[in-house]
Amino acid sequence: MKLFKTHTILFLIIISFTLQNCKSDETAYMDLSGNWSFSIDSLDQGIQEKWFNISLKDSIKLPGSMPENGKGNDISVKTNWTGNMWNDSLWYTSEEMKKYRQEGNVKVSFWLTPVKDYKGPAWYQKKITIPESWAGKNINLNLERVHWESILWVDDKKIGMENSLATAHNYNLGELSAGEHTISIRVDNRIKDINVGLDAHSISDNTQTNWNGIVGNISLSAVPKLSIGNVKLYPNVADKTVRVVVQIENGTGKNQTAELTLQAKEKSENGQAIEVLKESIQIDDSKIVELEYPMGDAPKLWDEFNPNLYEMQLSLNTENGSDTKTETFGMRDFKADGTVFTINERPIYLRGTLECAIFPLTGYPPTDVDAWKRIMNTIKAHGLNHIRFHSWCPPEAAFQAADEMGVYIQAEASAWKAGLGDGEPVDTWLYQEGEDIINAYGNHPSFVLMTYGNEPSGKNHKEYLTKYVDHFKALDNRRLYTSGAGYPYLENMDYYNHRGPRIQGWNENLKSVINAKPPQTEFDWSKFIDKTPMPYVSHEMGQWCVYPNFREMSKYTGVLKPKNFEIFKESLEENGMLKLADSFLLASGKLQTLCYKADIEAGLRTKGMAGYQLLDLHDFPGQGTALVGVLDAFWDEKGYVTPEEFKSFSGNTVPLARLAKRTFENSETLTAKIEIAHFSENPMQQVVPKWQLTHADGSVFSKGELAKTDIPIGNGIQLGSINQSLSAIKTAQKLTLTVSVENFKNSWDVWVYPNQKKAIENEASVKVVSKLDAKTIGYLQNGGNVLLNINKGDIAPEKGGDIGIGFSSIFWNTSWTNGQKPHTLGILCNPKHPALAHFPTEYHSNWQWWDAMSHSNVIIFDDMPELNPIVRVIDDWFKNRKTALIFEAKVGKGKLLFSGIDLHTNLENRLEAQQLLYSLKTYMTSKDFNPKNELKISQLKALLTY
Repeated sequence: MKLFKTHTILFLIIISFTLQNCKSDETAYMDLSGNWSFSIDSLDQGIQEKWFNISLKDSIKLPGSMPENGKGNDISVKTNWTGNMWNDSLWYTSEEMKKYRQEGNVKVSFWLTPVKDYKGPAWYQKKITIPESWAGKNINLNLERVHWESILWVDDKKIGMENSLATAHNYNLGELSAGEHTISIRVDNRIKDINVGLDAHSISDNTQTNWNGIVGNISLSAVPKLSIGNVKLYPNVADKTVRVVVQIENGTGKNQTAELTLQAKEKSENGQAIEVLKESIQIDDSKIVELEYPMGDAPKLWDEFNPNLYEMQLSLNTENGSDTKTETFGMRDFKADGTVFTINERPIYLRGTLECAIFPLTGYPPTDVDAWKRIMNTIKAHGLNHIRFHSWCPPEAAFQAADEMGVYIQAEASAWKAGLGDGEPVDTWLYQEGEDIINAYGNHPSFVLMTYGNEPSGKNHKEYLTKYVDHFKALDNRRLYTSGAGYPYLENMDYYNHRGPRIQGWNENLKSVINAKPPQTEFDWSKFIDKTPMPYVSHEMGQWCVYPNFREMSKYTGVLKPKNFEIFKESLEENGMLKLADSFLLASGKLQTLCYKADIEAGLRTKGMAGYQLLDLHDFPGQGTALVGVLDAFWDEKGYVTPEEFKSFSGNTVPLARLAKRTFENSETLTAKIEIAHFSENPMQQVVPKWQLTHADGSVFSKGELAKTDIPIGNGIQLGSINQSLSAIKTAQKLTLTVSVENFKNSWDVWVYPNQKKAIENEASVKVVSKLDAKTIGYLQNGGNVLLNINKGDIAPEKGGDIGIGFSSIFWNTSWTNGQKPHTLGILCNPKHPALAHFPTEYHSNWQWWDAMSHSNVIIFDDMPELNPIVRVIDDWFKNRKTALIFEAKVGKGKLLFSGIDLHTNLENRLEAQQLLYSLKTYMTSKDFNPKNELKISQLKALLTY
């Protein structure tokens, strides 16, 4: 009995060992993450001195970057940044920034600051042990997300060099003998002969930083000498087939007979398997095999609403062994149809944001799917369905997350290049980079758009990009191609990605749609779409700034530090306004959201437009610090707009109203033409659109229904008109128009002012003037009440006259744009202040303030710190000046209300100005008008140009 037990145990041990050996043989995989030997090669002597033959003394943890491991140089004034400075170069000479150029207190204002910086070669080394079971196999080294150029040695043999920014560096090591070997990798993150552009987000300190390291999968794998190489899957939705293109790698040195087996399976827990397809093939040195695989009678299609995925399982079998591979794909047909995109024959509208390689904790993009799913979830919660990766291409995990969640991706071949096509090495490299991206990620159904990169220029760039587009259209038809994000227009493109449809463009200053034209919601971008014979996607729409959120500074616990935020916060504190930081954030955030709503709705109103790409749903912390997100750099909310609120005007179904104006007299009729942009999964049948006008307290003023109708997929779909008399309104107030179509709602604020205003008691006691002349001064000193409303241009330049004030928020930021206007972020006020009792307002800018902001000068009151203005203006965070629009003070024996708003010019055509003037005069005749602070005539004169 004892002998039987012994034999049984021995037999089980042998079986277990055999099974384990089989498992190891099948997986043939070795994870190389962990501790590596390391050395910085700042003098670039490692190759000459053959560091691959010596043991490196330092250590580092991989995956990871040098800054994550505390390696590199401290930041100093001499740090060699990767990124153009534009106007930010003033940091090096500005007297205001002098204290931030001191050793121990170096702080830059133009981007986040890494904890360490290093640009040059560094060496990573690890000893590995090759198992005997790998004998006779080819061994591959996979290095995911290397930054940037890698050179590999195994022992003392140089294997090769790779320099893709977008895809893994894969090295074929051939056969390695069993036992110990040394892998040495030299990684160089300098810009050398391949220059993709200093601002390209693939390398720039503006965003992810120019780090050195290897941050994704690092592994060895062994494959048979006869193996499956690159696999491309071309779905044909119409024929219900997939064209399978398989590269067979034959390293045996002789002709082979093999059987290739294909089987597709739904990628789900209980996914259905489709039939097996087998093909006998003859292989010489290498071979490309093409097969048509039938997907059955009713394959499930992939789109944003139904992200159905399949796995294609491939097996290559010979008498000497087998090799297997699995590729994920989706059955989808994404194409251009006239001026719109369709997916599986259904029109879609791209509602996108950019992702600019902004990852403050690590300084590089994540390579795990969960991290990307969080980003995709956030995007979809805000109503969007699309991401453009600006001048870079994300890792595999981003495509996988987008596949699973139904998000459309525009990937780019890593460049933002001037002088494109001038014969530099980068011209050839960009072809290889594009092909590498397609080979690595081309099967992902989410990957629908592609371009070389961002905003090209140069005398030869059009000719170069024409050939580039032709090349990739011929190479791979699974996605659509354009010249460059932004421009130029080329006849051979599949779609146009251009900046035309924006309500504020580069260098438009105060002549933009939002700042030069009175509030309305009628305009659209048909002037661009009607003359463009291909889908038109708005490039980098928005760019609306918000005041810094200093509360988020504690989140920067990784390799990038918010030294720029520290500068802005210290400036605010020095100017005595730190307690207002949260108020500035919230008020400017409400204005920012309003600007985004106006931008997005104009795009959705444009029939035949293919989509938009925002810059950005979350903050861009570089290029001067561009706080353009309703979310912070971590994709977190800031507190002034919820995803649901944002989605109401950016989602797949959005009711829209065309209003000729936003302000009415009560003798008028509010007229609105109602339409809808409907890009949900299915048309709507027999729906009844509803509308209502509500008071500020939520009570209903009026409501109604429009005619029952069917709503197809598309936009510019007319639902009817609203015509509502406003005669029942007796007092100045805001109304909100809400239109609902089933569960989809959108709303617009309008203001109604009485045509006949109640007479102001003792109105004659207020002297309304536009000049502070000798007569007015005497009147004040003798105890009179004066409302001084200036002419635009009366404020001295140094007292606010040179501040560009408009209605909108700041575009991008004043540092990077070299002071483009406007320079302000809206108003901040106490809406319950009695001076505003007859001019209904929130604490922030809304459309009724457009007239005031368009007819005013900001007033700087830095040298009058005791003042607490009735209406503040939120200044640019680079300046943080105390700025006002309306303030009051005692002057001599009299009382003054000083308005930076012109309340006298063309008053008969300015309803808002009439109402604001009425409200201010009513206040000044009341007992509430009792200014607490005193000002001297000399202080007032100092504000003025005369």
